[in-house]
Amino acid sequence: MANALSRSTQIAVVGALVEGCSIRSTERMLGVHRDTIMRLGTRVGEGCAVLLDEMMRDLPCERLELDELWAFVGKKQRHVKASDDSSRVGDVWTWVAIDATTKLVPSFMTGKRDADTANAFIKDLAARLRNRVQVTTDGLRTYVAPIADAFGSSGVDYAQLHKTYEAEPTGPGRYSPPKVTGTEKTPIFGFPVEELVSTSYVERQNLTMRMGIRRFTRLTNGHSKKIENHGAAVAMHFAHYNLVRVHQTLRCTPAMAAGVASTVWSLGDLVDAALATEVP
Repeated sequence: MANALSRSTQIAVVGALVEGCSIRSTERMLGVHRDTIMRLGTRVGEGCAVLLDEMMRDLPCERLELDELWAFVGKKQRHVKASDDSSRVGDVWTWVAIDATTKLVPSFMTGKRDADTANAFIKDLAARLRNRVQVTTDGLRTYVAPIADAFGSSGVDYAQLHKTYEAEPTGPGRYSPPKVTGTEKTPIFGFPVEELVSTSYVERQNLTMRMGIRRFTRLTNGHSKKIENHGAAVAMHFAHYNLVRVHQTLRCTPAMAAGVASTVWSLGDLVDAALATEVP
């Protein structure tokens, strides 16, 4: 159990996990059994989700970039059978919003890439904001109706950034990302400022997630086996990112830049706060 570990060991375990170490590599480094690591990580992650839900309120964000990041749980989508519970295995997407100014992640959600998850994600995001915002997404049409419903078509400045890619390469270079050959900025609602229509920061956040969460690393067997563990790992990542990790360009944490926190949290502060929460 998590409470059988000393506080210093708990912090070391969580520190390894948020830096992208796998369960088994953490076991080898720290001499803690993998089952204990998994239970602790899940408990801390669930506590982080509660903590962020309480803290991310009345936020002063002004310019948001939204995107979805693919992963999978249990098995890839092409291997999902009719007898499987498709809500618990196969493709899972992490929907992310980032404030371009403070680099704060005010809201995130794991689920399918469908209208139901989009509606829940946008509704949650809108409820956390204080100001009228400019929003940029990629060309996914699933965003349009939820943004109109949650913000009102006259209450948000929303544009989509459509990217055109070259044909997917074959041979040795097929694991490289396709080259962008063109972009098109399309206003959807309100009066978005064209030069601020961008998804650069949220795409960089996607890289941060793939580097910091072992479950997102491609071409490995480190993927999540349970949807609950996947969600907990994502929540722990974003709590660490918002509250503990000092952003190099800001020279403070995103939470401090947004006025959510007054100091840089230590990893021990985060672990203590997460374990002190009541998880539903």
